[in-house]
Amino acid sequence: METKSKSMYDMSSSGTEIFTHGGVGYVPPSATKDDVQTCGTLSIVSYSFGKCIEWKPNDVSIETDGSEQEWAMVNTSKSPSASSSQGDANPQRWLSVRIPISEIKSYRVSNKKTKLLLVHKDRLTHTAFYFQFENADCFTKSLRSVVRTRRSRHDKHTYNIVQERVDPQMPHSFSDFNLLTDRKETVWKFVSDMRSKPYETTLSTFSKFSEYLLYKNPDERPSEEVARLFEGRPQQPQNPALDGSKSDGLSEYLIVERLKPRVLCPRGQPLSVTQWANAMDAEGRISDVKELKKIIFEGGVQDSIRYEVWKFLLGYFPWDSSTHERQELRQVKTEEYFRMKLQWKSMTPEQEARFSDFRDRKTLIEKDVNRTDRTLPFFEGDDNPNLGLLYDVLMTYVMYDFDLGYVQGMSDLLSPILSVMSNEVDAFWCFVGFMKRVFRNFDMDQSGMKKQLSQLHTLLSAVHPDLSHFLDEHDSGNMFFCFRWLLVWFKREFTHQEIMVLWEVMWTELPCSNFHLLVSVAILEREKDVLIENNYGFTEILKHVNDLSYKMNLHDVLATATAIFKQLESSPNLTVATRRVLGLSGGSSHNSSSSEDDSLSDGLACEMAALEKDCDQGDTTGVTPEK
Repeated sequence: METKSKSMYDMSSSGTEIFTHGGVGYVPPSATKDDVQTCGTLSIVSYSFGKCIEWKPNDVSIETDGSEQEWAMVNTSKSPSASSSQGDANPQRWLSVRIPISEIKSYRVSNKKTKLLLVHKDRLTHTAFYFQFENADCFTKSLRSVVRTRRSRHDKHTYNIVQERVDPQMPHSFSDFNLLTDRKETVWKFVSDMRSKPYETTLSTFSKFSEYLLYKNPDERPSEEVARLFEGRPQQPQNPALDGSKSDGLSEYLIVERLKPRVLCPRGQPLSVTQWANAMDAEGRISDVKELKKIIFEGGVQDSIRYEVWKFLLGYFPWDSSTHERQELRQVKTEEYFRMKLQWKSMTPEQEARFSDFRDRKTLIEKDVNRTDRTLPFFEGDDNPNLGLLYDVLMTYVMYDFDLGYVQGMSDLLSPILSVMSNEVDAFWCFVGFMKRVFRNFDMDQSGMKKQLSQLHTLLSAVHPDLSHFLDEHDSGNMFFCFRWLLVWFKREFTHQEIMVLWEVMWTELPCSNFHLLVSVAILEREKDVLIENNYGFTEILKHVNDLSYKMNLHDVLATATAIFKQLESSPNLTVATRRVLGLSGGSSHNSSSSEDDSLSDGLACEMAALEKDCDQGDTTGVTPEK
């Protein structure tokens, strides 16, 4: 190996990770795509000598201190030696890779956003990475926050790296907005006008800047930090959970001072049998869905009608369907369910032996079913037939969505639904509806979870900037201690009866689709003084949060979360990022399972967190495959 390349494999130095993307394979020099190792992470790391792009093989596992699965946080252990196998003819493929950004000349994304090709400055060395989740364009978006790029004149899909950015919080310089054309006479005219009439020329130039902000394609607009600069607002600190920077919280202090007093509203009564019956017309159609959801949000649903109401809340039955239409739909769905169930039931041992993915998921389901809610009467006992139903529904879901398949935590989401429905067909289709809302929680690269944790930090900064600042200063601004809350929707934090109420409240998507984040803020508000007064670090915060299980009053938490939303909604001084998380006017609805590109709304922090397949519609580098 050449001397210049040795630094690529010298991993002894320590640095600060700025961005990390999972599911990335590395192709060693003089190798083919068949030699790619797909289990790895690609990161941008800052060192004292400069920023580097690093690839490391990794193995994602969940930390646990007992036999029961835990969801407090995810640990990524990076061990090249653990990945290599005996007799590997090409051990170099398992080594970690470090490439100083200063040595990179250009990059190109191709093959439907699966391939990233880095061209070194010597123009002879090329490094290729393959993205399992087709999100190479997301990595280039992260890269553009630390370097300035310019599109190649010869290939519109190739970008040359001009220089590193001095301030990563400023994603663009004014020159990047092309306020002036490239014609020399225009440039000299601008200089002349600045001398003769500086006031008029400045206003004219910034009117072009304003036009760029307001009318350019939304996918190509500059980030929120630049918008704040133009509007004269204080610049928001970048989320320290993602870049390691410290925040003084000043801008959010200014916001919280202007919040109106909070008013707590008492919770209402559950939806009754009479109210449910009166909500339907003669044909069985729901006449006023909005009013019905309002009642459910304020008080939940009575136990005796929960198995019917959940079918509507989870999209199994359309709200405007008649009784007869629902009967026909259920018959169709029953047949569809058993067709899928037969697919895995009829698989022979020889087929399973040649189907490793299916075999692995089956083994994981068997393990999780045996330890899911076994203390509940519905699942207790060694020979409980309901455990078989739980297993069958999860196995059938693997056939329904094999791309996602089964991930630990899904059994926790299915358990309450099955206990309410007591029927595998109804439970399956309600579970499908639930998973359509939260499937991003189970992304292998954790992009959905990172995005929600970043959004939670945004809300906490608006409501309690002092607590947000404290967490930032105590290595907890990443909000990882809330990982379990969001992953399984507080399943481990409240009792079985309470979780059914909480879920049906959140399924209404009132007052916004991210109400579960406000529930998190309400819980953290309750523990704020304990965390700050005891000066807890990350380990103590994680332990304290986990110890809150079954010790919180759900009605108090819901009342507080509702009051927080109304308090924020009434404030005219919220940042655009906060308003978009809440789905308020001036921002877009911010459902965590949405696939639209909303990373601009949260600034650079969310750009790193929202590693979804289509998060960068404005980056044309990955649109057209390499010819």
